[in-house]
Amino acid sequence: MMEWRRMDAALLVLLLGHLATALEVPLDLLEGLPQPPTITHQSPKDYIIDPRENIIIHCDAKGKPHPSFSWTRNGTHFDIDEDPNVTMRPHSGTLVVDISRAKAEHYECVYQCTARNKHGTAVSNNIVVQQSRSPLWSKEKIKPIVVQEGVSLVLPCRPPAGLPPPIIFWMDNYFQRLPQSSRVSQSLNGDLYFSNVLREDSRNDYICYARFPYTQTIQQKQPITVKVLNMDAINDTMAAFYNDTDLFSEEPADERRPSFLIPSGPSSSKTVLRGQVLEMECIAEGLPTPEVSWTKVSGDLPAKRTSFLHYQRTLRIVNVSESDAGDYRCTARNQLGSVHHTIHVMVKAAPYWISGTPRNLVLAPGENGVLTCRANGIPKPSITWTMNGESIENSPKDVSRKVEDDTIIFTDVQTGSSAVYQCNVSNDYGYLLSNAFVNVLSEPPRVLTSANKVYQVIKNHRALIDCASFGSPIPKIQWYKDSRSSILEGDPYIFHDNGTLEIPIAQAQNSAKYTCVARNKFGISENQIYLEVKEPTRILTLPEYKVVQSGTSVVFDCKVKHDPSLIPNMIWYKDEGELPEDDKRFIIESDSLTITDVTENDAGEYRCLRNTTLDSVSATAKLTVVEATPTPAVVSERPDPPTDLELTDQEKRSVRLTWTPGDEHNSPIQRFLIQYEDSLHHRGHWHNLTEVPGTKTTAHLKLSPYVHYTFRVLAINDVNWSRPSAPSKVFRTEAAAPDDNPTGVHGFGTEHNNLVISWKPLTGHQSNGPGLRYKVMWRQNVEGAEWMTETVANSTKFVVSGTPTFFPYELKVQAVNDHGEGPEPAGILGYSGEDLPVAFPENVQAIVLNSTLAKVHWNPVPSKLIRGHLKGFKVYYWREHEHDHHKNNNNHPKQILTFSGNHTHGMLPGLHPYSRYLFNVRVYNGKGEGPHSPTQEFETPEGVPGPPTSLTVTDTDIDSLTLEWSPPHVHNGRITSYTLKYQPVNNSNELGPAEELDLPANKTSVTLSNLKYNTRYKFYLNAKTGRGAGPAISQEAATIVDEGKTPTSHPIAWPSSHRPPHKVRHVSPFGNVSSSVGEDGALISWEYWGPEKNVYVEYILKNSEGEEEWQKELVNGSQNIMLKGLKGGSSYRVRLVAKGHHDQPLHLSEEVLVTVPAVVSRQVDIATQGWFIGLMCAIALLILILLIICFIQRNKGGKYPVKEKEDAHTDPEFQPMKDDDCTFGEYSDNEDHKPLKGSRTPSNGTVKRDDSDDSLVDYGEGGDGQFNEDGSFIGQYSGKSASRDTAEGHESSEAPSPINAMNSLNSFV
Repeated sequence: MMEWRRMDAALLVLLLGHLATALEVPLDLLEGLPQPPTITHQSPKDYIIDPRENIIIHCDAKGKPHPSFSWTRNGTHFDIDEDPNVTMRPHSGTLVVDISRAKAEHYECVYQCTARNKHGTAVSNNIVVQQSRSPLWSKEKIKPIVVQEGVSLVLPCRPPAGLPPPIIFWMDNYFQRLPQSSRVSQSLNGDLYFSNVLREDSRNDYICYARFPYTQTIQQKQPITVKVLNMDAINDTMAAFYNDTDLFSEEPADERRPSFLIPSGPSSSKTVLRGQVLEMECIAEGLPTPEVSWTKVSGDLPAKRTSFLHYQRTLRIVNVSESDAGDYRCTARNQLGSVHHTIHVMVKAAPYWISGTPRNLVLAPGENGVLTCRANGIPKPSITWTMNGESIENSPKDVSRKVEDDTIIFTDVQTGSSAVYQCNVSNDYGYLLSNAFVNVLSEPPRVLTSANKVYQVIKNHRALIDCASFGSPIPKIQWYKDSRSSILEGDPYIFHDNGTLEIPIAQAQNSAKYTCVARNKFGISENQIYLEVKEPTRILTLPEYKVVQSGTSVVFDCKVKHDPSLIPNMIWYKDEGELPEDDKRFIIESDSLTITDVTENDAGEYRCLRNTTLDSVSATAKLTVVEATPTPAVVSERPDPPTDLELTDQEKRSVRLTWTPGDEHNSPIQRFLIQYEDSLHHRGHWHNLTEVPGTKTTAHLKLSPYVHYTFRVLAINDVNWSRPSAPSKVFRTEAAAPDDNPTGVHGFGTEHNNLVISWKPLTGHQSNGPGLRYKVMWRQNVEGAEWMTETVANSTKFVVSGTPTFFPYELKVQAVNDHGEGPEPAGILGYSGEDLPVAFPENVQAIVLNSTLAKVHWNPVPSKLIRGHLKGFKVYYWREHEHDHHKNNNNHPKQILTFSGNHTHGMLPGLHPYSRYLFNVRVYNGKGEGPHSPTQEFETPEGVPGPPTSLTVTDTDIDSLTLEWSPPHVHNGRITSYTLKYQPVNNSNELGPAEELDLPANKTSVTLSNLKYNTRYKFYLNAKTGRGAGPAISQEAATIVDEGKTPTSHPIAWPSSHRPPHKVRHVSPFGNVSSSVGEDGALISWEYWGPEKNVYVEYILKNSEGEEEWQKELVNGSQNIMLKGLKGGSSYRVRLVAKGHHDQPLHLSEEVLVTVPAVVSRQVDIATQGWFIGLMCAIALLILILLIICFIQRNKGGKYPVKEKEDAHTDPEFQPMKDDDCTFGEYSDNEDHKPLKGSRTPSNGTVKRDDSDDSLVDYGEGGDGQFNEDGSFIGQYSGKSASRDTAEGHESSEAPSPINAMNSLNSFV
């Protein structure tokens, strides 16, 4: 039974289908017709918003009467009036959510808009509102990655999940994209894959960036360090820990066959939706680098929709269809083998329309119609119908309506059946929602095609004449030709269902007036339409095949015949490309193409295209270029002058000039120059008129009236210009009225009661006749004003006196001569003279935004009181009083801030904190300023103070020192306290733990005790107000050793110097410029409010000569900079510069003086220097070898060199060691068993010597050096170290044996 019902429904759809399609008409063209609502604009289903901006949810609809709107949120009614943050736009359903008073996440919901009028209700899609998110990267400490050369590597990115997902890319520290190749590439998830690593992959700046496209923000991951080691480097690194044993072979990682890094396993699967983009990737590792290829196991790849990315590692198929389902295989292959991976792709489909969305129906009472909702999807979607937003089952019964699956059938509809139906198609992957209305109307016919429309068609082509109409019931269309004697029927006419008349092969006799008549039972409507049949365009002279020598010229002809009412256009192509516009050798004329100085590159196929607005024709010819035949050397000369000048085709303003060329003298003529003499106005002066190619001997010349022309012609070749030809006969053009009027007409006033009308005069040729003069016309620009006229000659301006101040006038200037007037001039608007404004801005008030910025408001000044063109407003302000008693409160300069244009507020930047200001506002026009407004006042709050003026260190002791400072030069409020921070600095300039002290405001010194002796400290001191802490001044000093002296200290930074104040000056966009000097350089800080983007810091030596240039540092987008490389002990003048366009002035800040202290070189501990340690080790090793030799010699009982020298020496007091060469001295046998008394280093740092005044103990770290019984020396030996003399104790050396000597050496090392 159900099958029979479906068959009946299908037959009924076929019978009624033509009715539905015939009624699809543009209802917006019809006025006054009732219409159910139609949604015209709505936000997308998945609507991502910017949380920084107001939320706008669109919903617009049309209908008659205009529909009203309501919303649901999360499926329930949304009462907009109850939410103060939500408003609805007038005449629209669009919601605007003000997020300045609420959080955007409170409005992340599902919204649906409803538009209704008395004829029905339309609904929007479900609009899911979500705010875009660009979360921060989670903090992590990334350890350096050390890998063996040749192995594979994956650098993870793992960006934070955003909405929408971010775009991933890898860059280095210099913001340059990291190079990728078939060996190194980025995966779809953003990770960076290395099939094998090379030594050049070592770097410390692998940085993954995530760009969130919706908010246009970019975030970066912590840099990743990769170090690639070959086996030699790894063995050298590990040998120290594993007894110098090679852990790896000397070869790099073995060559190996490919294996996949991703995806894993032999197979995987992937699901993609129809219409989306399918991306599959296979990334393999191996050595050598594998190559990746793709195939489709169950068919061929779709060539037009397939592309390969990331060096063949990614397969991309766009606009996926069901045919793309199947198995895809990626293969990675190198010299050692291959590996495969199969990806099974399943294609699903969200619902999609098969034959478009359901169409609106317009039916007359008693007619039939069909609404069809044809859609498909995978899996097959379900279809539900609603009427006016409600389920059809719950809607009022309608006997004319029958629902059959995806179709609603209407039979014998009646008035009152109008409604909006919703078709909802959904499956697991999405849904479609469409509104379609049924409008039951009784309307007479209306022809919608424009009346008297003209159709043009080429003879023997098809002609289509439209007759779009509307009516309910559907009108019947009839056609008539010329008179309405008979209806057009049968051949040669074809009548279409939409009313269009077709003539398959139009002939000249079909040109006529056609009448279209639309009828139904309620009336008749008709329209006249015209058809014009034109003659086709034909080529009469075809371009011919040419063979020419290089260096010569060639001409291709292309002459056509066309319909006189159509103007053909000429386009030439060479090898299907347009000719170069900048090559002057190609000369295109109305019927030909000339190529001069032909080269081999000009050879090819040339096509002539002649087209009109209705048709086009083309023809081709080939050009072959051959080498020029060598000829004997000839002498070229300039050409002879042309002869036989003749004037033909003489008209009022044109003439044709023909001539005969002179002898070329072995050099082809390139072009001719035509000159003329005006014997009426400029006798004896020749003027250039035009040039023509050297292949032409005639020219059609356009001339001006009222000129007595004499022509002559000159020719030019590669050598030079010829002499001029003999003059032609005189050709006189008749005088005429001017063709042009003066340009550049302006109206302005030089006084408050006049109007100056000026213009640019005509030239002699533009006068067109004798008696040139100018008709000046003006009138007040008010309704009913009369024109005033004055005619002047030999003048370019006219002054109208007695005008009202700044009144608009309409102005015209017309050229006139004895033969008539020029064309009617266009009127321009001018104004009489300006006067000073007579009023000041009212309701002036200031709002203090912070300690250095205030906003001034005022009311606009009425236009009639401005009495001129409004140029802008000027704010005068000055500091009258400062709360800070350290400042000079008198003679503060007035400052002016100018706001161009019609403003009602402005910002006052660069204010001094904690001050009282007075200000007023004036309006100004082109004449000047008006009176100032009553003076107002405001006070700025406290700001942060500047750095202390100075910081010095005194009374340095072993474990204490005293700091003294001066208060800040700039207080910016009441100083509440000082903060002192200090920390030790070791010999490697590394900072130790910091200590911090809070000091009262009335203190200017502090003594720090319990410090480490002989330690360098760095001090930072800043002042505080109620607003906060200001910048710090820094200083370094060291505690002393026991008997040391206190090091001198000096201030680090001094207050900025200021220029002498001017009485009145314009405000700089810079404020709070300050400086502080430290080890790294001079830190310059400032505030900036200007619009310019190019900001520089400039500095120069204080006492530099005038011709020296300032040094520049670009600081765009920053408000501080560290100046490095400044000379110690020098003072610099520093300023900030803002640069706009080239026609705008520079903005300069006040200069500050920065003094860089002289740098005292730090004492270097020689005992920590590598070269010294190496030297000492070498010496100790030599001593050890000598001791062993001496020990061996003594055991043998023989004499060693010391004994021999002792026997030969007569001085018993000879020194045991020489200072100059560090060799042993001689000792007698009776000294062998006597220990040599060492000497100790006394506490005052001096060295006392005993019997031997050059003991090696003086160079050690402490302890008594000793000789054992054979006279050899055992002890420690090192260079003197000032930093260690007081830090180490004095211990006795033992070790009367080589073993102890080695232990002593090891303790040193």
